[in-house]
Amino acid sequence: MVAARITVNGKETPISPAPPHTTALDFLRERGLTGTKEGCAEGECGACAVLVARPGVHKPTDWVAVNACLVPVAALDGQELVTAEGLAAPGEPGRPPTLHPVQEEMALRGGSQCGYCTPGFICSMAAEYYRPDRSAPPGPADDADSDAEHGPNGFDLHALSGNLCRCTGYRPIRDAAFAVGTPTAEDRLAQRREQSPPAPVVTEYTQDDRAFLRKSTLAETLQLLRERPDAMVVAGSTDWGVEVNIRSRRADCVVAVDRLPELRELRVESDHIGIGAALTLTEIERRLDGGVPLLAELFPQFASRLVRNGATLGGNLGTGSPIGDSPPVLLALEASVVLADADGEREVPLADYFTGYRQSVRRPGELIRTVRIPLPLSPVTAFHKIAKRRFDDISSVAVAFALDIEDGIVRKARIGLGGVAATPIRALAAEAALETEPWTAETVEAAARVLQAEGTPMDDHRASAGYRSAMLGQSLLRLYARTTGAVSS
Repeated sequence: MVAARITVNGKETPISPAPPHTTALDFLRERGLTGTKEGCAEGECGACAVLVARPGVHKPTDWVAVNACLVPVAALDGQELVTAEGLAAPGEPGRPPTLHPVQEEMALRGGSQCGYCTPGFICSMAAEYYRPDRSAPPGPADDADSDAEHGPNGFDLHALSGNLCRCTGYRPIRDAAFAVGTPTAEDRLAQRREQSPPAPVVTEYTQDDRAFLRKSTLAETLQLLRERPDAMVVAGSTDWGVEVNIRSRRADCVVAVDRLPELRELRVESDHIGIGAALTLTEIERRLDGGVPLLAELFPQFASRLVRNGATLGGNLGTGSPIGDSPPVLLALEASVVLADADGEREVPLADYFTGYRQSVRRPGELIRTVRIPLPLSPVTAFHKIAKRRFDDISSVAVAFALDIEDGIVRKARIGLGGVAATPIRALAAEAALETEPWTAETVEAAARVLQAEGTPMDDHRASAGYRSAMLGQSLLRLYARTTGAVSS
């Protein structure tokens, strides 16, 4: 077995002797790359952002920004990573390095004061700088305010949604983002996109009687999980990484599934869409390209781009959280999950998957292999996330709607709810109150009263039970107002 190694800023280095739970952030800082910083240790501030070479959507390789504070360095075995220090081009002998275009714009436009958050911003900005399909939006080239979230250079400001600055203010940073040009033909990182990313490697990394393991196939992984039912299964580590950092949790055995090819397929069949459980949310978003409007509405509201670059549907469903954002949407879409273990596979409707708080029908040794969304899709959909912040926040309430309305009659209604019970749930009573009824204000107002009574909401630091119930009803009224033209979406 080849020793675990990682390429950082073009130089290969062994991971040993770092313990298996060591984050990429700590690994880098211990090696003098202190531009990568810890701000929150939860993936919410972006001070730790770095670039990783991943399989691309429009090019063989994409430079993807991730939170180094959440990713175990062992998960990057065989992979290629660039930090803020590695972006600048080496200078001639005796001369300093040449600033990267993103770094130069940040300096010219006053995008940094104390500088603590700057390297993370630089890495997130660089990932968007190298996005192959970035292009100027239609309209006047000098109209920077025609779309507040997209610059005249095509820069998507959501790329920075996971980065926080506490002293500079965001206007200079936004100005820098909207001023960057396009990579030149000589840009080495742009050239790197034309080559294949590092292939997944088999990892058997053991230190201090703890192991981080990655197999090459699903069958081998399922056999391993049969032998090690105590193993912690990780993909993007956006949940497990928080447990390691904040609660000091350790696992004797961690099994990575993020690079298994069987869990990374996306297929559009005649009667369903199959989404591999280990595809990141960013990969799903870009591959579907709006093909599932309800998912397209979910993605920008799911945490931040940094988190979505690692988070997976399999992980979000696997944790069983009642406030995860994807379950309400998938419930409204009538999704099912394909569960696999060493004996075979079974398909379970998502409505039957959750059994209790962070509990499900998934047995020890079983993995979520695929999420299946039946076709055709309902034409009237909406996702309403009620939270204290517009982006990068945990939901107080999440409501997803999928309706079939024909000739003014609701033929089918599916409503998924999060944050109002011990599990994500379907609003069955409200669905029944809508179906076969005319899509009118009277019907919707009556169904909204029914929807307010769904679930068992509780009081906590995010919202009161009364507020949560009220938001359920308001969400349906808002959907009706949008579909009838009373308000814009």
